[in-house]
Amino acid sequence: MQVGLSLGSDSSWVPTLLGRQDASPVMTSVSPVSAGHPTEPPDFTIGPLGPFSLAEAVTFGFGQREAGAYEGVMRLAFCLDGYHTQVAVEVRQDACGVHGWVQGEADLAAVQAQAARVLSLDHDGRQFVAVGRRDPVIAALQELAPGLRPPLFYSPYEAAAWSVLSARRPARQMAEVRQHLSETHGRSFTVAGQPLAALPAPQQLLAVSEFPGIPEVKLRRLHGVAAAALDGRLDATRLCTMGHETATAELCQLEGIGPFYAGLIMIRGLVWPTCSPPKSPSSKRWWPSSTACRHPPAQTI
Repeated sequence: MQVGLSLGSDSSWVPTLLGRQDASPVMTSVSPVSAGHPTEPPDFTIGPLGPFSLAEAVTFGFGQREAGAYEGVMRLAFCLDGYHTQVAVEVRQDACGVHGWVQGEADLAAVQAQAARVLSLDHDGRQFVAVGRRDPVIAALQELAPGLRPPLFYSPYEAAAWSVLSARRPARQMAEVRQHLSETHGRSFTVAGQPLAALPAPQQLLAVSEFPGIPEVKLRRLHGVAAAALDGRLDATRLCTMGHETATAELCQLEGIGPFYAGLIMIRGLVWPTCSPPKSPSSKRWWPSSTACRHPPAQTI
C-alpha cells in the first residue's frame, strides 16, 4: 500500500478543510475551536495517489451508511481486522493529505491500513483518471463526482453481517437495528463531537441470544458470520489471496449468503478491482439509462 505516515508532535497543528470537491483542493483557514478540529497532530496521514475527495465519500451513502452533509469530517467506528477489538477514526482532508485521529487501543499501522481500504485509498487512482481520458462515458461520471472513490464496508465481516441483517428488509429500518445493536453490545465512541458505535466484535455477537428487530433465523445467521470471522474465514487478506471465484464460492457456504451477497462482500468489503458486479434486475435496468449505451458493461471493471 503506497501511503504516507505522519506522526506529529506539534500541539498547535491545525488542519485546513478541503474547499471544494475536486482534485485541486483550495486551502481555507478554519478556527480549530469553531470548526471542532482536534488541536493535536493526527495519528496518521495518507497521501492519495490520484484524485480523492473526502467530501464525495461522506455524501455517498450505501448499505447502513446514509449520505450526509459534509462538515469537513468523516466519522468511522469499526471492528479492527482480526475482529477482537473496535476503534474509531476521525478523518479530515486538506492539501497535505488525508489525516486520521484514532481512538481505541490498537496498532496505528493496522488502523491506517484499514481506513485506507475503507476509503479506497489503498489503490492508485491515477489509472482511473486515464480511463476517463479515453472513455467519454466514464469521463462524464467522473465530472459528476470529482474525486469519488468507492466507500466500502469496514471489513468482510461487517459486510456479511449487513447482508444478513438487510436481506428482504428495508435498509433504513435495518440500519436503525444495526445502530441499536452496536450501541447495546458493541463499543461506543464520541467522534468529532458526535456519538458513534462500532458493531459488536464476533465474540460479543455470539453472546447475543435475542435482540429486538432481529428474528431468530437472522440471529442464527449472524452467529454463523461471527463464527466464520473467528475461524479466519472472513479475513480480508485471506479472501484476496484466494482469488475472486474461490472466495465467492466459500462465502456462499455461509447461511443466508447467496451469489449476490457474496459479490457484495467481495466488491464492497474488499474493493476487488477486476470482477463483474453482482447481477440483479436493477443493475440491468440502470446500465442503459445511465450511459445511453447499447452495449452491456465489460466483464471486468
